[in-house]
Amino acid sequence: MKVILSIEGMSCSACSSALEKYLNKQKGVVDASVNLVLATATIMYDETLSLNDLERFIEEAGYKSLGIYSEEKVFKKEKLNKRLFAFYTILSILILYISMSHMVGLSVIPLLNMEKYPVNYAITLLILSLPYLYYGKDILKSGYLNLIHKSPNMDTLVSIGVLASLIYSIFNTILIIKGQTSYVESLYYESFCIVIYFVKLGRFIDTKSKSKTKEAIKELVQVTPTKALLKTREGEKEISIDEVKKHDTLICKPGEKIAVDGNIISGSAYFDEAFITGESKLIKKKIGDKVIAGSINTNGYITYEAINIGKDSTISEIVRLVVEATNTKPAIAKVADKVSSIFVPSILLIAFLTLIFNLLTNNLDIALTRFVTALVVACPCSLGLATPLAVIVTEGFCAKKGLLIKNSESLELLNSIDTIVFDKTGTLTYGNLQVSTIYNYSDYSDKKILELVTSLENKSTHPIAKAFKGKSDLAVTKFNNIAGLGISGTINDKKYYLGNDKLVDQLMIYDIHSLDFNRLVREGNSVIYVVEERKVIALIGVKDTLRSNAREVIKKLKKSNKKVLMLTGDNKETTNIISKDLALDEVKASLLPKEKANIIKELLKENRKVMMVGDGINDAPSLATATIGVAIASGTDIANNSSDIILMNDNLESILNLFIISKKTIRNIKQNLFFSFFYNILMIPIAIGLFAKFNIIMNPMIASFAMTLSSLTVVINALRLRKIKLEGK
Repeated sequence: MKVILSIEGMSCSACSSALEKYLNKQKGVVDASVNLVLATATIMYDETLSLNDLERFIEEAGYKSLGIYSEEKVFKKEKLNKRLFAFYTILSILILYISMSHMVGLSVIPLLNMEKYPVNYAITLLILSLPYLYYGKDILKSGYLNLIHKSPNMDTLVSIGVLASLIYSIFNTILIIKGQTSYVESLYYESFCIVIYFVKLGRFIDTKSKSKTKEAIKELVQVTPTKALLKTREGEKEISIDEVKKHDTLICKPGEKIAVDGNIISGSAYFDEAFITGESKLIKKKIGDKVIAGSINTNGYITYEAINIGKDSTISEIVRLVVEATNTKPAIAKVADKVSSIFVPSILLIAFLTLIFNLLTNNLDIALTRFVTALVVACPCSLGLATPLAVIVTEGFCAKKGLLIKNSESLELLNSIDTIVFDKTGTLTYGNLQVSTIYNYSDYSDKKILELVTSLENKSTHPIAKAFKGKSDLAVTKFNNIAGLGISGTINDKKYYLGNDKLVDQLMIYDIHSLDFNRLVREGNSVIYVVEERKVIALIGVKDTLRSNAREVIKKLKKSNKKVLMLTGDNKETTNIISKDLALDEVKASLLPKEKANIIKELLKENRKVMMVGDGINDAPSLATATIGVAIASGTDIANNSSDIILMNDNLESILNLFIISKKTIRNIKQNLFFSFFYNILMIPIAIGLFAKFNIIMNPMIASFAMTLSSLTVVINALRLRKIKLEGK
């Protein structure tokens, strides 16, 4: 079983890593992956556990589960956080005014004057500080629990620092009440409050920024209408989208959106599917064609049957794939995670050594200030955000452009690809095959031959079957797909075979029609043998059209020093015609699915990094075998399931764009990581007082502001990935 839960309370990579580690330790959890940016945990678990058990594990780790992932829940939580943030902003200003007004010459209420009424001053700041224990409870709880679980994180650093400030201030307040008023200069209530406030400010900014990274997901969620128009015996009835049942007949009028995935029953229209394919070109749909929820009917009146509803819809599947992809980690991210796991304990050690050293060489006030400052400034927020932010921005950007990257590791692997293998039919060609020639050797009419073939091909998912799609009343039984060879089935108690020349050879049927076969091949046809029982009764030539930009795309791929091959089950002669036209490096024809996969295995043994691009059921083994499998979405479900990347549009330029996106994303991640390391190398020495003799010093409030600024810098840099310039755009 698998579930995606929304998590509250994570602030850095150490948080997400600690939670991930804790979940994976639990009995019954098969695998857990935590996403810092989306604030989700994707958990695979067995039947011994329930959802309540998983949420209990999350609580034990110091975080809170908001239930099953839902953008709506996240939005509600963000709304509440905005209100709390506004209240504590006002309270923080008031605390700063009371505690620091004397430093800048501002007047304060006489009764709160620290020199004249030190007791009033101290007690007031204490009372005003107490609400921050509630506001920062998630930080304090997370910090404590992760410390006892031996997985200290950013919250651990902040918690130790601010609690040290608070306890020291309370102790000094007691001394002030007892008459030792000189301790009024040693109160750090504002540090306790403002550090918590700045941490929350950082998270507030992060949340706002992360929301921008999730815009593509939000758009997909919001693209489908909330209402549907149901066709009833009485006429039309408007119903909620949740009321739609599978196989309901729905109506879509010009200018309206399709409510759920379905198949057109009557009418035709041009549809705008740009939200899912990234292509602005309108697509004509007719009876029998699939329509996707959210697509816009531009000009026609249609009725359609509801097929995929709710979580089974295309939109829901895309959102799921995007969310899951962001839970995977490229190799470069694992380096950052490892560094973070070492970084936090190291900072704790440095901070305590700083405290001890300054207690021996300076006074308690200086020692405590540097101790707290070191803990706060070294927060690994920017380090933790460096990779996941870049990944999710890229995933969202790709989703809007019709590119679904199922595993973010593919983003990094794309950079290493040196060999690209294409299928032919439906990949390099449009797959819109049409019957060009029929050689009939039977007593049947050509019409009857086509009727027999159509009946069989209607049950097939192979691209060639598209040439015969139509209505046929002939019943087919005992249908069988013969991988790489063709299909078979029984009609009116007679066994029929449709397939290539290899099928005829396998059936050991003597072929006396080689001259006609060769003629069809020379004319650029793919040839289908029609066999009744053990006799060839017809040869059918079908032609396809090369994709308009195939030549240019392959030219650019070769220019970038990539080897380009074509592996196909089609005959050698037809394949050679296309090969010469495209100037491919290598072509292999008449291949079975297993043979395609074996060739890719051999390429991998040669230490080549292989991308396979295909669309048919015959491509599934090759897609799964290759370093990266890229499936054309118009192809079969099994091909899509076997791939790492799905092209929702049929534009081959998307292949070029994948390489552009990969290069830009990895570069962005490296920039973020460099800045994060540079920030800590620069700030930590200042925080612990190494430059104090040059009057370069830092206090906890400045440290918390610097920490927030570092995270914001990484966020802004990652957001630049939304503006990547692509081919053909």
